[in-house]
Amino acid sequence: MIFAVVAMITIGLLGSALAGPAAADDQGSGAATGLEWGDCPAEVVTGALPYRLTCAKVPVPLDYGDPDGTKIEIMISRLASENPAKRRGVLMLNPGGPGGSGLTLSTLLASRGIPASVLDSYDLIGMDTRGVGHSAPVSCGFTPDDAYFMNVPPYAPDKAAVAAQAKIAKEVAERCAKNDRDGRLKHLTTANTARDLDQIRAALGEEKTNFLGFSYGTALGSAYVSLFPERAARIVLDSNLADSHLDRPTLRRFALGMEQTFPDFAKWAAKRDGSYGLGRTPDQVRKTYFELAEQLDETPVAGMSGALFRMATFGSLYGQQQYPVLAQQWQALGELLNGTEAERKAAPSAKPADLSPTDNALTVFLAVTCNDVEWPEDVATYQRAVAEDRRRHPLFGAAAANISPCAFWSHDAAGPVKISDDGERNVLLLQNLRDPVTPPANAELLRDKLGDRARLVSVDGSGHGVYGLSGHNPCALAATTDYLVDGTMPRRDTYCRAS
Repeated sequence: MIFAVVAMITIGLLGSALAGPAAADDQGSGAATGLEWGDCPAEVVTGALPYRLTCAKVPVPLDYGDPDGTKIEIMISRLASENPAKRRGVLMLNPGGPGGSGLTLSTLLASRGIPASVLDSYDLIGMDTRGVGHSAPVSCGFTPDDAYFMNVPPYAPDKAAVAAQAKIAKEVAERCAKNDRDGRLKHLTTANTARDLDQIRAALGEEKTNFLGFSYGTALGSAYVSLFPERAARIVLDSNLADSHLDRPTLRRFALGMEQTFPDFAKWAAKRDGSYGLGRTPDQVRKTYFELAEQLDETPVAGMSGALFRMATFGSLYGQQQYPVLAQQWQALGELLNGTEAERKAAPSAKPADLSPTDNALTVFLAVTCNDVEWPEDVATYQRAVAEDRRRHPLFGAAAANISPCAFWSHDAAGPVKISDDGERNVLLLQNLRDPVTPPANAELLRDKLGDRARLVSVDGSGHGVYGLSGHNPCALAATTDYLVDGTMPRRDTYCRAS
């Protein structure tokens, strides 16, 4: 889902000539400004292997309305350019969320084959944004079990299910308020995170910054170019939200994204019916989905309910590399449902680890999402939306439209950053035409708001993430690399054929 794109993708780190020792503390722009570059936390060191990162902390105001008041520290990482003659500045990175740690995003991109010309051109700057990980972390006190459905609610088959979810959502919001002992939660907004980016830019000694953001990172990038147009250089926004925030209409479009992306899995599975037995045609595979979901609604097996089955399928559409495991899960569930009661009881029960967000990540997701904009408080509003989207987008609509803790959040919304179309043409939008969480309708809306500042590269591809994450479409790869390295922006919106 919009939460931390890197958490959804299985990768293998590859050694290369680019994996040499990181720059010493005196290399890069930070030395001139007094940033103390040193060793990163142990888990970051391990996660970055075989690359080596250096890390530093940047103090920023907790409350930008009181800039001389309480300070928090933002941890940043650096994968330094090893070619000073070609280095042109810094490229700040954000993996999405809100709530995703980005300290090792640079090495993820490097391991997935981001061109050497980009690595030469920039010091890649990752970070834990405010509230995340090593940057003044926040907590609602969740466990994996009781946090399981909170960032995307469960599928609601009827009004009663929405009412039941409302009680859970209210308890979650109250728990967050109770655990907010130092008053940090209300300061977690996209606007404040964008202001933090500018503080980091200044600390690095850069007149302008470049930015590459994925998923929610596109909202953050949109906010930055609107708040600080004169300090934004080359901006790439990949897999887009429709605005500078995640709101209810954007969340509901998760269902549209699943409807548009599911046929890719259905075609894949139909071609392999001899192996998985899910259907000989895409229509039969779709029918199998509904049959399994309805059976699991009535008889959960191996810890898998109908709602969880729908969520697991949605999450597995993030990248085509996940299709084989998804097909295996469907096949195993079908065998259990058609087996004996003894076999069903004996089946091990386990929830997929990659669908259980951590306490910290989920807390940040809720805080930023709920603080940015006002959400309806009336349960009946969500019941009507669930009924509508259950008909309109039957695969997942009754989940994406369901009620969230934002309906009961304890803080008033700070208000979103208004996207400005006033500025130089320096925003490149990348968008797969079949993306389960950020469908192309989002990119079109964002493109309209940015006006002539932006150009849109639409890719005939499937999955969440275009540049170095879910695939390497040659056309999109070249367009993005040309822009980042040479500043060559497409003259017009571009369509990239499937590779």
